[in-house]
Amino acid sequence: MKTVIALLLAFSATSFAFATAVEAIQKEQRPWTDWSQKEVEKMLSSSPWAQIQKDADTTEMFFQPTADPRFTRAPNSKARLEEGATNQEVVLSYGIRFFSARPVRQAFIRQIQLRQKTLEPEVLARMKNFAEVPASDSIIIAVTTESSDKRFLSKAMQLINSAATGTLKNTTYLERSDGKRLFLQEYVPPGRDGFGARFIFPRLVDERPFLTPEFAEVRFVSEIASTIKLNMRFKLADMMLDGKFEY
Repeated sequence: MKTVIALLLAFSATSFAFATAVEAIQKEQRPWTDWSQKEVEKMLSSSPWAQIQKDADTTEMFFQPTADPRFTRAPNSKARLEEGATNQEVVLSYGIRFFSARPVRQAFIRQIQLRQKTLEPEVLARMKNFAEVPASDSIIIAVTTESSDKRFLSKAMQLINSAATGTLKNTTYLERSDGKRLFLQEYVPPGRDGFGARFIFPRLVDERPFLTPEFAEVRFVSEIASTIKLNMRFKLADMMLDGKFEY
């Protein structure tokens, strides 16, 4: 009997400690206006609303002598002669984010605030409103593109900038865990704001929200070109803000 009581007491103590730890974590959550650069980066790269897709091009990873294509059949010889050879793996990183979700917009705005220390009060007010206004009409996925190799980045950006709604509407969609797909409504190429390209979908289908926490996940898919295929999954149950589903 004493052993049973001891086990019960130990379990109660463990449960209490766990509950206290969870409560402490919740209390530690700071308002977005106080986020550090590290917190901003985490929100934009590894959070319920944002992930990074990395595509590696290994075609020139190993050294090959560059030769005139008129006298050789070496792979990629023409491109290597015109543009030079990297002889190493090249990685393109795509930041895929729910831009309609407030935490993502808040992270973007906080990033601007951290970089620009002397913003006018009226500018800060507009930023705050943009960061905190709830999305009501659309689901917006924003995609940024980065690479350490400027030539590969330039090629990718040419394709992304020249893409249009008409060419993407049949290859871009949100897919729920039940298999139902919601196809692209509008595409907006990247602007100067740094938020990336925007893929816009209707929020309601048959007067009902397309996404709800009852579905396990949603997958964003877009084939912008044969060399740019985006595919990222998000767990809907994790997309909660202040106890409410946020997307």
